Order: sequence, then C-alpha cells, then structure tokens
Amino acid sequence: MLLVLGAATLAARAHDTWFAPLSRQEGGTLLALGTGNRFPKQEFAVGMEHLRMSGCATGQGVPARLAPWQQARHALLMHAAAPAPDTAGLSCWAQLLPMEIELSAETVEVYLDEIHAPQPVRQAWAERRARGAVWKERYTKHARIELGDGPPMARATGMDLDARLEAASRRPRAGEALAFQVLLAGQPLAGLPMELVDGQGASGGWAVTDAQGRLRLPAPRAGRWVLRGTHLQAVDGDAWESRFLTLAFELR
Repeated sequence: MLLVLGAATLAARAHDTWFAPLSRQEGGTLLALGTGNRFPKQEFAVGMEHLRMSGCATGQGVPARLAPWQQARHALLMHAAAPAPDTAGLSCWAQLLPMEIELSAETVEVYLDEIHAPQPVRQAWAERRARGAVWKERYTKHARIELGDGPPMARATGMDLDARLEAASRRPRAGEALAFQVLLAGQPLAGLPMELVDGQGASGGWAVTDAQGRLRLPAPRAGRWVLRGTHLQAVDGDAWESRFLTLAFELR
C-alpha cells in the first residue's frame, strides 16, 4: 500500500502505534491497539488485517493468548488472556505488516527532528535530496506493553524490533530508575534515540542506546508511560526503511 502525505496531514509528528489497557475482564485484560500523533491519544485504528504477529507471555515466559476482539473507531480492541493472578507480570506485543509512504522534502525535515534522527541518517538524506531523490519509505510498527506488577518477561518477543523493561523481582515503582534494552532481530541495537513520554504527552527525556542496546532514564512520576523510538536506515535505490517501536507500561 502506498500513502502520500504532506506536511499538514502528517501533523508534524511521527505516528506511533501503542497498546493501552482498557479494563479487566473475566479471564484477561482488554487492550486497545491504536495509532496517534502523540501518546496517549489514539486517533487511528489498526485493522485486524494489518496484524503480522501478536502474543502475550508471563514474566516467566509462559505463553498467553492475545486475540482481536472488536474493531473500534480509534483502535483495535484485543483480549489478552491472563493465566496468572492480577499481580503477576504479563507482556503483550504486536507487529504490523509493513506499509509504504512517500513524503515531501519539507515533511521529511520535520519527521527527522521528531525521531531525533542521528547525523548519519541526516547526511544520507542531504546527499540524496541534493541529487533530486524523492523520499519513499517502507515502515513497520512494533508495539509492546507490560501489565501487572510482577517481573517483566526477560526474553525477546520475536518481533523484528523489540524493547525490554529490565527489572528483577518486580516492576519499577515511581521514583526508581528505569532500565531498558532494545533489540533488532534479537541482537542489541546500539545508537538508537529513544524518548520517554508521559500520560499527558509530555517528554520525560531522550536517551541513546549503548553498545549493548541498553539505556537508562531518570525515574519519572507515577502514571502511564511509553518508551518510543524509530530505527531508520537508507536502503538501495534511494529508498528508506523504518521500524517504529513503543513499549507501554505503568508506574505505581
């Protein structure tokens, strides 16, 4: 699918896709998977037909079912089965099918600023733009959420791009430092800028992953948060490939 967006329709934001917990139901939790200009407002629904893979697992890695439940206006509602008590950890995730987009040169500049694109990416775009290349991008969305109060799942989900909240016996509380690891194809991804965003859409700061794909951010206040980042790279034929990633969680 090819989409052509101008600066106005892009709304000067890189569109993230994330999970939001809605309510507890018998045997599980109802989640909303949607897309928006800025967390936490989901504005566009994810179609069931766009799911490439999805699933859940406990903190110990026991698989749990994640199934589409209802197509709503602004999100795809999904039911996450809970094989453990409410206090146990549960990780859920979804990777969407790739899509293609073409952007104007002016919109690209806003986009690169929004994702804090590193200098090599900006330099590659400057060289391509100088010779008249058009921005054509193939993008894929990856979303993960941590539920419950037990330890988050330590292993990777199997998504192409993934982020883990690193904690030992339980999830971090407000006032405690946060540690994450970002993986690309199961391997640590270095040099990726990641932003922490709170439940009002305010930035909690940026950090760049180290050689082991790890990053630490100052301890924020209680509430809902999302860690977001975009891995963008130049590919053959003046094309671009991007992978969007979100990790949603709550601090109590």
